[in-house]
Amino acid sequence: MQEGKLLIDDPKTIKAWTFYDWANSVFPLVITSAIFPNFYDAVTSTKNEAGEIISHTVVFFGRSFENQNIYSFVYAFALAIVVLISPILSGIADYLGNKKRFLQFFCYLGSLSCMCLFFFSKYNLELSFIPFITATIGFWGSLVYYNSYLPEIASEAKQDKVSAKGFAMGYFGSSLLLILCLVSIMVLKIPAKYSFLFVGIWWIAFAQYTFKHLPTLNHKAHGVDKKGLFSKGFKELLSVMQQIKHLPQLKRFLGGYFFYNMGVQTIMVVAVLFARNEIVWENEKAKTTSLIISILIIQFVGIAGSFLFSRLSSKIGNIKALMVAIFIWIFVCVFTYLVARLPIHFYIVAFLVGFVMGGIQALSRSTYSKLLPETEDNTSFFSFYDVMEKLGMILGTITFGIISEIVGGMRPSILSLIGYFILGFIILLTMKKNVGGKTA
Repeated sequence: MQEGKLLIDDPKTIKAWTFYDWANSVFPLVITSAIFPNFYDAVTSTKNEAGEIISHTVVFFGRSFENQNIYSFVYAFALAIVVLISPILSGIADYLGNKKRFLQFFCYLGSLSCMCLFFFSKYNLELSFIPFITATIGFWGSLVYYNSYLPEIASEAKQDKVSAKGFAMGYFGSSLLLILCLVSIMVLKIPAKYSFLFVGIWWIAFAQYTFKHLPTLNHKAHGVDKKGLFSKGFKELLSVMQQIKHLPQLKRFLGGYFFYNMGVQTIMVVAVLFARNEIVWENEKAKTTSLIISILIIQFVGIAGSFLFSRLSSKIGNIKALMVAIFIWIFVCVFTYLVARLPIHFYIVAFLVGFVMGGIQALSRSTYSKLLPETEDNTSFFSFYDVMEKLGMILGTITFGIISEIVGGMRPSILSLIGYFILGFIILLTMKKNVGGKTA
């Protein structure tokens, strides 16, 4: 591992940082969006003698549920664990000055857990979901430490572009692996579960470039006394909370982010399951093929969207650019609720989602980074950002699942997503658009 000072706007350092997006983005694409949801739905559905699906009901801890709702609830449970542990661990990392080690730990936890999904079975669903939970913890846990490097490696003027480059790298790299997985499944007839091994290997292998070339945190640890580290980590988080109370711009941004990101992340989790259950497909093969095409559309359009919204923010400011993105999200939800019932409709939705998804994620990360005060405790601040994100995701996925379970379909749950985006938009409206050099 490279020791030394973090150089602002150093091309080699930025390349090493963005390469982790290339490495770990295979998890949200292949595991949570593309192959695993289809694999999960296929292995947990009941079929008749003709091979047609007649039921999506599964038994989980002795009770019967629709399989897509169990998926949502388990994902929310994994996120709840991240919410509980990441603030404490990030505080410890800032206190000891070794957040790179924590980044590595969560990377290895996530990637090895992905490999364990190879053994997923519907006959022991409770145990089979454990590696999915730990993989989710590994992915989101590592992002706390990864994101916290942004204000340390890029100047404020370049943070939008650097953040967008990271997401673009992630979209492109994960799309390449997805294509390789699809070739192995559809052409070489390799069982889909081998894709989970490919994800783990890809994640570990390419992360080594980041670990080798991303310098270790340069500021000194707060002390050498390792007693009571958990309480010290908690104190770091409390300190961040107290500082945010006196930063009105940052506080309002986090409020708006909490709501609109609730909608974004919920859509990313349930999109494939929604399409499988609410869109009318010609047959099962056409359904799977079309969903994969839709996901690839989202990925490649997302690359362009990341950079386009970065350029838009340079023209009109981050907050206004975010509001444009939220408006598009609202349109997507309304269109999906009222119109989207045929494959062509879902392709339109996929294009719009791809265009706006990368932009809103990259801009959210860089906007938060710009609004931070001068501090050496960036990990703790980004942990707070992570907590807000995960709490929103938990509430969003649980609400979506509960509404779907009550009404017997996923379409009415879209109305809750529209409400989240509207609330986020209204809160951003209350923010000043430029304050003392802190671009907003």
